[in-house]
Amino acid sequence: MVAPVVPRVALVLAGGGARGAYEVGVLLHLVQEVARDVGPLPIRILSGTSVGAINACAFAAGLDDPVASASRLAQHWLDLRVTDVVQPSSRDAIGLVRTLVGRPSNSIPPPGERRGGLLDIRGLERIVRLAIPFDRIGAHQRSGLLDAVTVSATHVASGKTVVFVDRDGGPLPPWTPDATVVPRSVEIGPDHVLASAAIPFVFPAVSVDDEMFCDGGLRQNIPLSPARRLGASGLLAVNPRHVPSTMPSEPVAHAREAAAYGPLFLLGKALNALLLDRIDNDVDRLEHINALLDAGTRRFGPGFIDAINEELGKPPGQGVRPLRTILLRSSQDIGAMSAAYVRSPLFAQRVGGMLGKIIRRIADGDAVSEADFLSYVLFDGEFARQLIELGRADARARHEEICAFFEEQRLHGAASRPTLRVAARS
Repeated sequence: MVAPVVPRVALVLAGGGARGAYEVGVLLHLVQEVARDVGPLPIRILSGTSVGAINACAFAAGLDDPVASASRLAQHWLDLRVTDVVQPSSRDAIGLVRTLVGRPSNSIPPPGERRGGLLDIRGLERIVRLAIPFDRIGAHQRSGLLDAVTVSATHVASGKTVVFVDRDGGPLPPWTPDATVVPRSVEIGPDHVLASAAIPFVFPAVSVDDEMFCDGGLRQNIPLSPARRLGASGLLAVNPRHVPSTMPSEPVAHAREAAAYGPLFLLGKALNALLLDRIDNDVDRLEHINALLDAGTRRFGPGFIDAINEELGKPPGQGVRPLRTILLRSSQDIGAMSAAYVRSPLFAQRVGGMLGKIIRRIADGDAVSEADFLSYVLFDGEFARQLIELGRADARARHEEICAFFEEQRLHGAASRPTLRVAARS
């Protein structure tokens, strides 16, 4: 008797700072609406980078009650105040100025002291340590409810991506031949998550086992590869990056070109390129592999994939295989949303004083209301509410497709026909 194929869906969450609230909206739709229509969701692998690592670990820790877990996570986002997280680091701002004028400090900070970011990470650290019961991740693995959690970070000394893998039992499976990516078997805790979320220039690097790490999105913002190598039968990836389908109008293009002389405008664009724009290459590569395997199976029969892997010398259960994937991305420009919110009376009521003035000045000075940099650091509950609702709406718009994905996984698991869907660009 052949054992049934067990679906092992991986939920893959991208980085993006405060934009991560969008992912929570998608999660809420999955556990409340999709699960209502198709039954319990077989999400057994959680992979996250940067703020996606925070969301992934928080959700994984509450996987025994997904609805309550997603609701608690949403409430943590809604309870945020900008002043809790966005605390300018005057020491590091002065250090940056010294570096720019040719007087850098090359001294290594003493243990426990973090340097290198314009903002103080202690507010975010308090939230991570208080909001996520990390011990529950291991408990869910031992009970068989969860297979693995991965968090990606960039190793400062080598520039390599380190994938921290929390997995119960046995050595890690064969990993990528790419020498720039290194897996490490660990019990994931707050430091791993904070290291993954340490956006360069914004938050200081974080020490993990006496090694410095920063945001994992520099090389691997959407960690598709770790989820695939851990045996996922399907991937559901969420990316809070909006990709317009048309080029900007001539006036908008001129305004953005003029803004290229503004450091924060350029920093926002650089963060987009570093942390959010890498998914398309990964998706295109996966789609190409799926198409080749699908074509080979049609032409040569169902044994084609096994024959290819045998020829490549791959042991049973390893090698290339089709992987059903859905990518959800934002239907709206979150940078523009952040500028509109900062200019609203609601923001003025919530954030006053010098910090409020600085944030409004940044929004007023950005090109055509496109405050990309602000959208990374605007950790505010009311802005999070807007992004959560946007995530829910985008997931709702693709509800039938998502339901079909989970039904297919339940019926066929890894044997499902390879297809890939990407959200329409608007």
